Amino acid sequence: MVKKKIKQPTPKGPSGLGMGGGNMMQQIKQLQDEMARAQEALDDEVVQVSVGGGVIQMTMTGHQRLQAVQIEPDILNPEDVEMLQDLVLAAVNEAIERSQKLAADRMGGLTGGLNLPGLSGLF
Repeated sequence: MVKKKIKQPTPKGPSGLGMGGGNMMQQIKQLQDEMARAQEALDDEVVQVSVGGGVIQMTMTGHQRLQAVQIEPDILNPEDVEMLQDLVLAAVNEAIERSQKLAADRMGGLTGGLNLPGLSGLF
């Protein structure tokens, strides 16, 4: 009679992962490295915003740093400063929103859309 060796199941931890956390730690380290590279790349990525029919244009990095502001001289009217202020405000807010979306898209691709504790301040 031939005895067949039966493979015993690996004990599982509370999350269903194997008890040996070495592989999980390696995956976490790899994710951290990828996220750091994505964060660095956001400095090189920009969003461009145009408001008021193109009279005000702004360029902002993926880290919400304003790089450039262009204002058409024709819009400068000392008697209507409020309009210029409103256009600048609208352009800055839109640039921030687009930059934040860019960062969330880049970082969300790495985390699979997970809301990981402690990582929300990164993007």
